[in-house]
Amino acid sequence: MAESKRDYYEVLGVPKDADDAALKKAYRALAKKYHPDANPGDKEAEVKFKEASEAYSVLSDPEKRKQYDQFGHAAFDGGAGGAGGFGGYGNFTDMGDIFGDIFGDFFGGGRSYRTSGGRSGGPMRGASVRTSVRITFQEAIFGCEKEIEINYKEECGECHGTGAKPGTSPQTCPKCNGKGKIVYTQDWFLGSMQNVQTCPDCNGTGKVIKEKCPKCYGSGYISTRKKFKVTIPAGIDNGQSIRLAGKGEPGTGGGERGDLLVEIMVSPHPIFKRQDMNIFSTVPISFAKAALGGPIRIKTVDGEVEYDVKAGTQTDTRVRLKGKGVPSIRNKAVRGDHYVTFVVQVPERLTEEQREALQRFDEAMTGVSSGGEKHKKRKLFN
Repeated sequence: MAESKRDYYEVLGVPKDADDAALKKAYRALAKKYHPDANPGDKEAEVKFKEASEAYSVLSDPEKRKQYDQFGHAAFDGGAGGAGGFGGYGNFTDMGDIFGDIFGDFFGGGRSYRTSGGRSGGPMRGASVRTSVRITFQEAIFGCEKEIEINYKEECGECHGTGAKPGTSPQTCPKCNGKGKIVYTQDWFLGSMQNVQTCPDCNGTGKVIKEKCPKCYGSGYISTRKKFKVTIPAGIDNGQSIRLAGKGEPGTGGGERGDLLVEIMVSPHPIFKRQDMNIFSTVPISFAKAALGGPIRIKTVDGEVEYDVKAGTQTDTRVRLKGKGVPSIRNKAVRGDHYVTFVVQVPERLTEEQREALQRFDEAMTGVSSGGEKHKKRKLFN
């Protein structure tokens, strides 16, 4: 089940903001260490290899990674692209260069390449950008609007995004002949193995720039600081993310921009604790109030409310304030509850008068005087 799986970032040993290069490096090391051909008969190594391959298959795909960051393993439950779709070994087309290096290290042998006959320099969606914003407990309950500022790539006004010096244009990549991919043939003891790799000279675009734009140095974009307003819905919880579509990295080959994922960090509250849609707090009450009962004022996220304490209330008694909890993030009209635990306070300092009053009370309750002598009781029956 998804709940028993380890976090994909933990599997690869990388932080949540790891870029593609860091993901590939981490996976390459694990795949080389635990590959079945390097560990014949080792079932534990095989499990770890499959686990690492599954993690990389998700995190190396921008769309799957976006879903995983927002929903965790639940994003792929029910065959929606989870472990069942990876077969334990990931996508050989995407990871061909990794396995090519691994097999080269294991078995030696020569490696040759030819251009791939697939699509060349097609539109590729830009990567997602991740940032975070801190909000208060109260803002998480009722929603708010925040302004964030990030590094943002604007199209270069000099070359209009081509990356080439004005008056020139990008040229077809001579290494892949504009295909954007190269097929490597790896010879090893069982024969030959072909792997598809993105062309290293043009990075899969099929184009190279001989004369770069002097303003953007061939990137086609200028990095600026840009502000965005983020509408945070009522009921959002710590660690959840909000997606701003099309505010991420620019795509290539006419591809659309990626997304901006804003992780929400909720500051803890000094009184309230949250669990899902419910709120919990502890309220001290006096011994007299616990014994006699009566009205008290209780703090909630909506302000103070009056509550009638029942006579004889014991410490650690929990009561429910219905509908005073967290709104549903999907429907703010639906709310959880607020659970209050009463703690009966024992006075630490007493005046002589208060001490004598308590002693008289104790005597009345137990029938034993402070000197230890039992009081005479009236006969209840003849």
